[in-house]
Amino acid sequence: MEFSYLLIICFLLALAVFDLWVGVSNDAVNFLNSAVGSKVATFRTVLVIASLGVFLGAVTSNGMMDVARHGIMVPSNFTFDQVIVIFLAVMVTDVIILDIFNNLGLPTSTTVSMVFELIGGTFALACIKMLADSGLEFTQMLNAGSALKMIAAIFFSVLVAFVLGTGVQWLSRLAFTFKYKERMKYFIGIFGGFSITVMLFFVFYQGLKTASFVSDADRAWVNGHFLPLTLAVFVVSVILSQVLHMLKVNVLKIVVLFGTFSLALAFAGNDLVNFIGVPLAGLSSYQDYAANGGGDAGSFMMTSLESSATSPLLYLVIAAMVMVFAMITSKKARNVIKTSVDLSAQDEGDEMFGTSRAARSIVRASQSMIDRFGRFVPQSWQRTLARRFNTEDISLPKGAAFDEVRASVNLVISAMLIILGTTQKLPLSTTYVTFMVAMGSSLADKAWGRENAVFRITGVLSVVGGWLLTAAIAFTVCAVVTACMFYGGFFVQCLFMVAVVLILWRSNRIYNKKQKNKAEDETFQLLVRTKSEDIAWELLKKHVVRTQADADRFVMEAFSDIRDGFVGRSSSTLRGVKNRIEVEQKNLERLRRREIIGLRHINRDVALERNTWYHLSINSAVQYIYCLKRMLEPVKNHVDNNFNALPKEYAEEFGEVFEKTRVLMSKVRNHIATGDYSGYRNVMTDADDLKDELSVLRKRHIDRIQLSKSNRHYQVAIVYLNLIQECQMLLSIMRHQLRATKKFTDDTESISPGD
Repeated sequence: MEFSYLLIICFLLALAVFDLWVGVSNDAVNFLNSAVGSKVATFRTVLVIASLGVFLGAVTSNGMMDVARHGIMVPSNFTFDQVIVIFLAVMVTDVIILDIFNNLGLPTSTTVSMVFELIGGTFALACIKMLADSGLEFTQMLNAGSALKMIAAIFFSVLVAFVLGTGVQWLSRLAFTFKYKERMKYFIGIFGGFSITVMLFFVFYQGLKTASFVSDADRAWVNGHFLPLTLAVFVVSVILSQVLHMLKVNVLKIVVLFGTFSLALAFAGNDLVNFIGVPLAGLSSYQDYAANGGGDAGSFMMTSLESSATSPLLYLVIAAMVMVFAMITSKKARNVIKTSVDLSAQDEGDEMFGTSRAARSIVRASQSMIDRFGRFVPQSWQRTLARRFNTEDISLPKGAAFDEVRASVNLVISAMLIILGTTQKLPLSTTYVTFMVAMGSSLADKAWGRENAVFRITGVLSVVGGWLLTAAIAFTVCAVVTACMFYGGFFVQCLFMVAVVLILWRSNRIYNKKQKNKAEDETFQLLVRTKSEDIAWELLKKHVVRTQADADRFVMEAFSDIRDGFVGRSSSTLRGVKNRIEVEQKNLERLRRREIIGLRHINRDVALERNTWYHLSINSAVQYIYCLKRMLEPVKNHVDNNFNALPKEYAEEFGEVFEKTRVLMSKVRNHIATGDYSGYRNVMTDADDLKDELSVLRKRHIDRIQLSKSNRHYQVAIVYLNLIQECQMLLSIMRHQLRATKKFTDDTESISPGD
């Protein structure tokens, strides 16, 4: 039996390493998004600075480990085997949940998952123990007061972070305006001094106060002189910021990079418990049991977990190294960072989320409230505010999503809130805090305009909804897993361990395959953020070419499946086509939005000359969708109703036409994809000839219907007639698409819409 517990402890430690990897992939966005989004330095430089912060924060993290030991459960009322079941269930649930959210590219909270898993596991085992012993109560096993305090702090921080981010950014922008470089000489001293003081306070007071190399006497001296020290640091920081600005040093860049370091330190110090707290608590439990348990795991009470954790420095160093390596190499981390940066970007970009009824209601209500409030604000004030919040004055570095002022506010406010949480010994969610501060500051910066507010709000609601879902899933799944492990014993525990390994292996394979097959489409991001109109024009053409070529590929695949589903009477094939058409329609809407935004970034004369041809080309792609829908609907109804099959004669004569259409569509796609239009007019002629051939086929088929003496094949004959007519329409759309795309992308001659 001792061997089984040793195996579980080894598995917990292995999961701790994986949890560190997955957790950092998810949480790197917390401290990287401001520096990455504002482009204050290269990505490599930002990673180096963040790595130093993570390493220092991890090796000095110790006090927060108590959350996993006795923050939720009352370990003195649980036996060793019961505690091990809870810890194993927590880790099994935690790794799977975090991996799922990372694969979806959504920032979730390791803190919330860990806290709610501990609550769920403890709750399940408490219920089991109460059924066996009616004298027990929840309060004897579940630290309800502490748990509720943690939950309230975590979710209250969402509202506080958003409100503070909005308010402070609004005041900062009011002072600096979007022409912040011209006004830095007036405010940079106070702003830089305050920001640096907050960062230093966290690094040296909050971050290092639990470090083993800081003596109790030094801590007592700092606590006793806290206010004078803070005031002195503030005064020195103000003077230093003003002097550095006079020496032409970018103080905001220093604030952002130092903020990235301190927030990375905060993350590691606050969140390390989420990754290794439970495994280390399990290891401590096993060591206590092996030394004092006498081999009776079912009666040995875990009173030792009531004491504070003393994590060996070696474990913390290993954890720090794993976290740094994961942050540097993880592709999933960059995927999650992209979600957060895109949702707070200043410019109109590739909105990752669609619209929702809730978002539309919020936008309408907010706009109505703003309009009513505006009636009471004097016109002079409105003009002043309009000048200070004039987004036309924005000048962003190449590739930046927002400026250094907003990046600094994001970091300072996030650090302040995390300081407050860690001071109160609360495992505050750094994900919630940093994400909501970023969303609030982007709102204050008018990054959520009429054109994109509904998309941004939908995105925020989706992310926040994912957090709430995390809490519910973590609690429920961990409770169920705990009960199964308790009643099923070591055999069921082994099954869960094997299942976790298989699930993670499969998840990693699917993710790698998806990333490998997914074309890295950075064209649009480069397009909207480049300062060169010539480069923007080349990127826009590249984007349009890919859109149109992919549309041709999709059309022929869908058309082929419609024909095959009709001939083979396959309802499943036709249902699949219907679903894919709906997805493609939404994709085209998204691409059209991107490309219209792109037209605003190219030379105005070129845009005015070419925009008609662009709209004709994208309309052709949309018309393809409508044509496919008109083909599919009668065919699907016919097959679903199990009407007569398509006669062999019809299938053979249409097969010849279909093959010619497929060849033509392949040529069109090749012309568009390669930009070589040397055989362009031959394709146009061949398409006209095929349309004439279809006209002859249609006339012959109509005559066949009229002369038929039986109504047996009437229903299928009408559906077939519709297929012939829509195939003609498909060829017409193809001609329009080819001509319009050539006119839009061809730079060899000046073109006018009347050409």
